Amino acid sequence: MSQDLAEYKDIIEQLKPMINEPEFNQVLSQVASSVAKQKRFLIKMELKRLARPCLRLIDLRGQVAGDCREYTYQGKSHYLDDTAIDVFERQVRLFGEYTMGVYEAVKNTENSYRVIYQKQREEAEKEGTNVKPVQPHHAPVFRFGDYAKRSEERMNFTVNIEIFTELNKSIQASTIDVSVSGLKVKVASEHLFKVGERITVQFRGLEGEYNIDRKAGVGYTIVDVEHNKDEQKLNLHKNDELASHAFEDFFEKFIHGNKRRYKVNMDNTLNAIKVKTYEQYFIPNFTSVPVYIERINGINRPKYALINDSNKDPLYFWSDEQFELRLGYMLNHHRIERLANATGIQRETIVYAFNHIKDEKVYFYSASQEELFERPDLMKVFLGYGARKASWRVYKVQITDMDLEQTHIPLSLPDSISSAVKRQNQPPAPRLMARLKNIHNIALITDITDEVGTQNYERIPIRRGEISQLKVFGHPRNKIPPVVQMFRFKYHNQRKETRYQLRTKVLLNFGDMTLEGSSEDVSTRGLRVELNDFFHGEEKDLVKLSFPVLQKVTRKYELVNLPYRVKGISYDRNVLHLQAVTDAVNKTAQRFFDELIKNNRSKLKAFKEEEEIPGIGTAMRNLYASNVINTAFFIRKEGIEFLPDAMVTSNPDSRLNNLLVFGAEQGNYNLHFLYSTYGVELDFIQYTLKKIKTNNKPVMREIFVAFDPSKEHIDEAVKSRFSDQFHGDKERKNFISQAKDNGQFIAVKVFLARAGRPDLEQLQSELSYVGIYAIHRAKVLEEQLWNIIGVGDLIDVTDEVMIRHHFSLKEIQNNHQAPAYHKVKTTKVEHLLKA
Repeated sequence: MSQDLAEYKDIIEQLKPMINEPEFNQVLSQVASSVAKQKRFLIKMELKRLARPCLRLIDLRGQVAGDCREYTYQGKSHYLDDTAIDVFERQVRLFGEYTMGVYEAVKNTENSYRVIYQKQREEAEKEGTNVKPVQPHHAPVFRFGDYAKRSEERMNFTVNIEIFTELNKSIQASTIDVSVSGLKVKVASEHLFKVGERITVQFRGLEGEYNIDRKAGVGYTIVDVEHNKDEQKLNLHKNDELASHAFEDFFEKFIHGNKRRYKVNMDNTLNAIKVKTYEQYFIPNFTSVPVYIERINGINRPKYALINDSNKDPLYFWSDEQFELRLGYMLNHHRIERLANATGIQRETIVYAFNHIKDEKVYFYSASQEELFERPDLMKVFLGYGARKASWRVYKVQITDMDLEQTHIPLSLPDSISSAVKRQNQPPAPRLMARLKNIHNIALITDITDEVGTQNYERIPIRRGEISQLKVFGHPRNKIPPVVQMFRFKYHNQRKETRYQLRTKVLLNFGDMTLEGSSEDVSTRGLRVELNDFFHGEEKDLVKLSFPVLQKVTRKYELVNLPYRVKGISYDRNVLHLQAVTDAVNKTAQRFFDELIKNNRSKLKAFKEEEEIPGIGTAMRNLYASNVINTAFFIRKEGIEFLPDAMVTSNPDSRLNNLLVFGAEQGNYNLHFLYSTYGVELDFIQYTLKKIKTNNKPVMREIFVAFDPSKEHIDEAVKSRFSDQFHGDKERKNFISQAKDNGQFIAVKVFLARAGRPDLEQLQSELSYVGIYAIHRAKVLEEQLWNIIGVGDLIDVTDEVMIRHHFSLKEIQNNHQAPAYHKVKTTKVEHLLKA
């Protein structure tokens, strides 16, 4: 309901039962006799709108403060809580059927988080925003693979030393840890040192106990300087050209004989375990698809894709009727070239796509945002027509450079620890590197399609006569793009058998219902099915499948009512993992798919569990982990609170980065915008993680942020609202306009999943090493890591949101400019320095 009619809410509610009655106009005149005729007409139009039949399904999971369950009305399944069911049934009685008025009333119940938030915000504004400040939600930020590999063991050992500078100045210091080829030392902050400076060290604290020449020092070069308030720490590397073999022998024996007494320095190994564990939480759960771009003779083409159970859908969309992956239609040479040659934030784009099926053949259409802005005459036609099709998709495509040296991430341990460690530290085989030699970039594809955005595009008016002009965005079927090979992320949850891509029609019988859908992948003993509607059963239920299309290719087997057991159900209850029931009577499914796979192995695309080149999946995983474009975050449970534990990115110069560093300490990000807005706490993270299971796909929500860093306090500088918390497009567009006028508008797609369990086998060498010398620290770290309950991804979708709200290209480009920060108050010291 618009703001103009809000004051007539009671009148509208009173007239709902009369909207379809013959005497409606007479009753309207009586009830609204004191209302002006113009307003009375608007009330009538509003009631007509509310009385229109509605086909939308309602899913309130994660949007209300109540437990939702399946609720069926006229054969359609909704997910509602008790409050919503009561409102639904009451409104249906008023209108006589399921209408837009019923839909809107159910979406605006008193326990809706959006409604609660709106009331809290209004109350806070009435009280002058004098609200209790929310606790900061900071977390350290780092990069995957960002830990040191030691070439030798380092021992925690403190001994007095004397440093002689190049000018022969004597400085007293002490060691923190020592190794054969390096030292870490602590020295007073009053002395000046610089990286690259050569110094001489004499070990005064060892001279009395060991036979060391008091006159002969050891030469070192300063490789790093860490400044603190009262002291500084120097990292030193021994100068090999001046090294004494006698000294090296002495130090090697000294460390080997005393490392249990003084303890080996574990900092880098503990850090490596922590970083690798975060990586294992993230990689199987993120929804973007990394695609590896090959460049040969100046031509770019997608070569490999790395998939998990959460990111396969964007690839399935590009499968044709022969189940061949045609991803090259979207990632064609010209689009890749433009992105690869761009700089900064311009190395990304939005690609809109849909397909058209004619004569059982799939025809693909796609257009990037640049291509649409170049054809303004067709932009509205493409967006308006495409969004009306069930196949409508919106993708964010990003590209980043990479270095083939990143294929190898060695352990944090030196080779000398064991033969197993030495073997794991070996670089990839030449055969593997030869296969990857032409890979120069990684393209990242993220499906950002959602209901709110699609409805925006659907409302764009189009003329039927213009639709034929969209053929310029069609991809010719006679120009087939190169094959893209897929590999799975390999972790402990590998399948017992190879799964193959096969999309074919499926009929699922359960109880007295028959649901249509399609298979996504198959094996001899099971398959994954995506249904067109909600599944009403539970795990372990028995269902029966029929395969009408596959039945046409076989007379040997009857593919009707084959028994399967439900092994898993997705969060939105439309994707099922099924296991074939095989016994003396029921063997048809296993025999048929076994024969189908054997006879068509060259045609069916397998998820590469058994790699044709050992290590290629790990190499590609390492490449992507070293170049994470977006921002990952990890949530830990601390008592009853769900708090940010760490964040990861390889892109510190992004627009999103400017938001995340605001109000955060150095080396940290601030997730304030996800936890609070207008001083009111949000519980999206807590509620979502309580409701979803480990194997569910990540939940996606879109959040709008008004960022004005000229404000000093974060509650004034950062104001956020989920896009489904607005009353309509007009209110959303006003929010965007005000945000960009006062600072900057930022829209973020938030993906949140429940964390699984790390694969300890991948960490065994480092865990065993820590267990020998620092078992207590290993236990503390393990406890911290097992408290990680959630993993998420933040995707900047600002440009796409502004496009769908019809902002101009110039306005979108201007919004890329970083807004001005607040002026820092000048201190007395700074006044003196300027004097």
